[in-house]
Amino acid sequence: MRIRPFIAEPAPGVNQALDRRAARYVRGMYREGAGWRTAVALVLVGVALCAGAGTASAAFDPPPPGANDWTCKPTPAHPRPVVLVHGLGATMAVNWSFISPRLRAAGYCVFALTYGVDPRTAALPYAPGGVVAMERSAPQLAAFVDFVRVLTGAREVDLVGHSEGTVMPRYYLSRLGGARAVRRFVALTPLWRGTEVGGAAFLRDVGERLGIARAVIDLVAGLCGSCPELLRGSPFLRGLNAGGEPVAGVSYTSIVTRYDELVIPYTSGILNAAGTTNIVLQRVCPFDLSEHVAVAFDPAVAALVLRALDPANARPVSCLRARG
Repeated sequence: MRIRPFIAEPAPGVNQALDRRAARYVRGMYREGAGWRTAVALVLVGVALCAGAGTASAAFDPPPPGANDWTCKPTPAHPRPVVLVHGLGATMAVNWSFISPRLRAAGYCVFALTYGVDPRTAALPYAPGGVVAMERSAPQLAAFVDFVRVLTGAREVDLVGHSEGTVMPRYYLSRLGGARAVRRFVALTPLWRGTEVGGAAFLRDVGERLGIARAVIDLVAGLCGSCPELLRGSPFLRGLNAGGEPVAGVSYTSIVTRYDELVIPYTSGILNAAGTTNIVLQRVCPFDLSEHVAVAFDPAVAALVLRALDPANARPVSCLRARG
């Protein structure tokens, strides 16, 4: 007797990765003969995503335009789906409303998630992502990438991250085996070696000498688990960088801006490793004033992302459009 697996509907409000369209698509795959193993694999990935999202009712969290079309199939021209990873305090819709539709218009299958939502704020009208410790968020990214790969049939994906979305994926790549599933990693305003923003790292170091740093860090981490991890010299970053900044097998492109007010110094986003590409935005467009947040809404940066994803077919970057 053939046993039909149970394909559950996602809980209301769970991240768009498990919306009802995806659940219907999974059931359709089973009906069309994809087999119970594939269907069960998708259910298991979905359970992992639900577990990572927490048990609180989630805020309304739509995907950005062009993203999360679960029927999209990669083409020979663009064989790898693009997964967008937002920054601290953002959501997928807020961070990627500009770049996502441009990637889709260029022919990519685009997917995005909101990760790291604190269950205490999950029911608010706006629930910021990326605020839990990054080692807790990384399994959500791992499950999401697996979900995308199974649905699209792609063996690998490309990642595009912004701010914290350039740091948390490093844990996924180096500690959770993500390097086997990722070909390219395009990082906007990355902080490979952390930030000195507001003198916070210096104050932490002074506090350590005075014996009060631990209490302060614990207080901050209680509100934003990822925030202390982003500081220069944090245990989290020291652990990631101990084996070298890049992970073997992944192609890296870092795009930084001299006007970054949150990654200080901005050169923390320069990856010091052979075979990596570093782009200072103002060397491409000298009069581009985009700072940390604005790079995600900059036409020149969107063009640089497209070039990084497909360097063999790179097109010139128009700085005039970036200024207009």
